[in-house]
Amino acid sequence: VLLVESGGGSAQAGGSLRLSCVASGSTYGEYCLGWFRQAPGKEREGVANITRYGSKYYVDSVKGRFTISRDIAKNTLYLQMNSLKLEDTAMYYCATEAGGGCRGPFGTWGQGTQVTVSS
Repeated sequence: VLLVESGGGSAQAGGSLRLSCVASGSTYGEYCLGWFRQAPGKEREGVANITRYGSKYYVDSVKGRFTISRDIAKNTLYLQMNSLKLEDTAMYYCATEAGGGCRGPFGTWGQGTQVTVSS
């Protein structure tokens, strides 16, 4: 599986961005799909994931603001980010976990897309 993220960029606090992650070489329906982020000087953290059955998880800091979704027919994973905050600034990565249940490990990663939120 090859993952390619897009949609990052700059936004003002309170604004929105939508990230996309397109997979090639496999089908999304069998995998757990996740979004992760890493800010400078900080550890990578899981932001949201969706199991092969469609169950979704969000880290507390993005609940109510971010929405993870997938289009299996298009092999595309999305992350809709609303009400952006300065602390959302990070490199965002998508990843897949072959087991489907999101229990890890995530074995395939994209190259990342930068999100920068300014005041």
